[in-house]
Amino acid sequence: MADYRHFCIYCGKLIPPDAKLCPFCGMEDPFTMRCPRCRNVIEKGWARCSCCGLELFVICPSCGKRTFAASCCEQCGASLTVRCANRKCGFVQVKMGDRCLRCNKKLK
Repeated sequence: MADYRHFCIYCGKLIPPDAKLCPFCGMEDPFTMRCPRCRNVIEKGWARCSCCGLELFVICPSCGKRTFAASCCEQCGASLTVRCANRKCGFVQVKMGDRCLRCNKKLK
């Protein structure tokens, strides 16, 4: 049976269909957008998560414009992701504040 690859919704690279994270950009759930806090399925353009209420728009640190919380800014294309510095965590996430969404340690 053929192993057709699928596009990662974050970086656009072709990856295996059973991938749990993208081997190129490191984002989890490369085929479905999920809330960074509760992991509920979300859609691009939603103002808040329908489950936990997290605001899904952030201010881009590069251009200062409001953008959907994805891997890169919709306006300037700058990366919005950061990796948690905690060695036990290392979670790659969209920077939604000053703390890691998984372990709650302060982000750099």
